[in-house]
Amino acid sequence: MVCKQFCLRLTLTQVQLRLPKKTIEEIDQWVKEGRFKSRSDAIKTIISLYEEREKTREFLTMLNSRSEEAEARPETLIPLEE
Repeated sequence: MVCKQFCLRLTLTQVQLRLPKKTIEEIDQWVKEGRFKSRSDAIKTIISLYEEREKTREFLTMLNSRSEEAEARPETLIPLEE
């Protein structure tokens, strides 16, 4: 992808990562199959997916809390119009 305008420029920092050999072999297989461009791409994608999962978990926790509040105090709910 070529950035012409409105592209976000991220400063990336290189880190050393130690993983089990079996995990590296699996990542290498994904790269070979074309699922990812590189090991780095695979690991960045996995981290992004984890971050999204955590955001979803936080959102679900908030919804559950609001649901409990609504059950405890139904008079505070705004009725839906029919």
